[in-house]
Amino acid sequence: MQTIKQDIANKTFKQIYLLYGEEAYLRVQYKNNLKDALVPEDDTMNFAYYEGKDINIPELIDLAETLPFFADRRVIFLENTGLVKDGCDELAAYIDSGIPESTVFVITEMNVDKRTKLFKAIAKAGKCVEFTKQTDDTLKRWIVSKVKKENKMITNGTIDVFLEMVGTDMLCISNELDKLFAYTLNKEQITVSDVKEVCTVQLVNRIFEMIGMIGLRKKTEAIEMYHDLLALKETPFGMLALIERQFNIMLQMADLMERGIPFDTIAKKVGLSTYIAKKYVPQIKCFTKDEMKRVLNACAEVDYGVKTGDIKAELGVELLIIESCIQ
Repeated sequence: MQTIKQDIANKTFKQIYLLYGEEAYLRVQYKNNLKDALVPEDDTMNFAYYEGKDINIPELIDLAETLPFFADRRVIFLENTGLVKDGCDELAAYIDSGIPESTVFVITEMNVDKRTKLFKAIAKAGKCVEFTKQTDDTLKRWIVSKVKKENKMITNGTIDVFLEMVGTDMLCISNELDKLFAYTLNKEQITVSDVKEVCTVQLVNRIFEMIGMIGLRKKTEAIEMYHDLLALKETPFGMLALIERQFNIMLQMADLMERGIPFDTIAKKVGLSTYIAKKYVPQIKCFTKDEMKRVLNACAEVDYGVKTGDIKAELGVELLIIESCIQ
């Protein structure tokens, strides 16, 4: 990220940039920063944008070879094409042969495969920047800085409640902060009450709460939460996927905890911030590893039953919750 900032400040750009990783907010921010720096606002002749799969590679290469029209550079953006994940030897060979100095590529992807020839060619010719989920401390500092810009104050305790409700996705955090700022327009201090009044609890957190009820064997409460989620138009299949994800994380964490792995390392291995990972510990203690495995097997059975038409998704997930509560 620092490299991109320096390139923009110095107005000296690489021939190709690859922005990738699961933190969408930062990917979009740096993509837009590069576009603003590379493309004059009124220049539509020398900027091309491609999105999605089925990119015509020969056409793309022809465009890259075309000299810019009364400008210093031609800029080509590729977004969510899957090329760097699936591999594209033709584009890799072109990059290896040398991109014209007047052409700059900016490629934005969530997932890549570093083993592909294309990734290696980009890394050699330009710059690959990974945007990962930010640490708890980084997120908290970022939140405090945004709050200060609004001439407001917020305590660490309130930030903890806020993150517990909205999660650690930076785009979601930014949107929820905007709601908070509007709600507390005439207030200087943002309180826990303000957060609970206007911020939206993310689906993954609602599923987390439901699993907590399953862990405590509170069948009635778990089913009520499930029905509430259905009333909010959440799909049973989507909830099934999240339940499976949660138990997968719990099983991995239980195994790593048994082996005495440092908790910060455990959080990193399962792809969670340390703050969020700590929330899993009480739930993990409610299940044995065998019980977690049985829930995961039941998830797979429901998934198969729904896809084959043997059971309706809504009923299948409800039965899964009931069975998990009585294990």
